[in-house]
Amino acid sequence: MNHYESVFILNPVLSDTQVKETVKKFEDYLVSKGAEMIWKEDWGLKKLAYPIQKKKTGFYHLFEFKVDGQAITPYELEFRRDDSIMRYLTVRLDKHAAAWAEKRKNRVKSKTPKK
Repeated sequence: MNHYESVFILNPVLSDTQVKETVKKFEDYLVSKGAEMIWKEDWGLKKLAYPIQKKKTGFYHLFEFKVDGQAITPYELEFRRDDSIMRYLTVRLDKHAAAWAEKRKNRVKSKTPKK
């Protein structure tokens, strides 16, 4: 099982419910392929560096997961088929990138207020 990180941008015209459904759809897809979800982040609505499909903002989401490498091609095909996805990027993490991702997760955890 390889360690991957996937960032995708959803169309800003979607409602909160539609965004949650789309994110859940991709998470369920990965789990159905035997992926182990390590971390998920919702970065929220952010301004894009350049317009995509005449949109200047988008909802950013990050998944960190472990899965067999053969599951990545069909996973990315699902991104291409979904009209609500404006852009996506999936990368395989080596040991250094995985260590950096762990540091990032710890920073995020320390910034979130405890309820």
